[in-house]
Amino acid sequence: MRIAQTDTDRRDLFLCHAWDDRRTSALEFYNILTGLDVKVWFSEKDVPLGTPLMRQIDKGLKNSRAGIVLVTPALLRSLDAEGIAEKELSVLLSSGRVIPIFHDTTHAALVDVSPMLASHAGLATADYPSLEVVALMIADTVLLDV
Repeated sequence: MRIAQTDTDRRDLFLCHAWDDRRTSALEFYNILTGLDVKVWFSEKDVPLGTPLMRQIDKGLKNSRAGIVLVTPALLRSLDAEGIAEKELSVLLSSGRVIPIFHDTTHAALVDVSPMLASHAGLATADYPSLEVVALMIADTVLLDV
């Protein structure tokens, strides 16, 4: 039985994304993954109004088995500016449990910003017919790794 099924604070995945993607590609990816029964920590859904954002992110990172980083042009700009996503990424990289998902950008663009994240095996949405296919591959990996 997956931990995330028995403990409501536990998640299969922590979704690291750029603030600018929160209502577009990150939300779409979150919706697809949760539709596949993957328990995902996503700031837009898991940070209650009036609570300290950084503390909630810290709890989300602690309670997630692994992290996915939605690498978009907005995320690359955020990492360069050392925003919140950069702090999340630092924790995920130190855990060794991180999967980059390239969406509307390339591996080469990530190498220029974060060689450490680029060194992790990931998926590029451009290599698959849809974001749904990529989400299904992630779900299959997460749900099998119990």
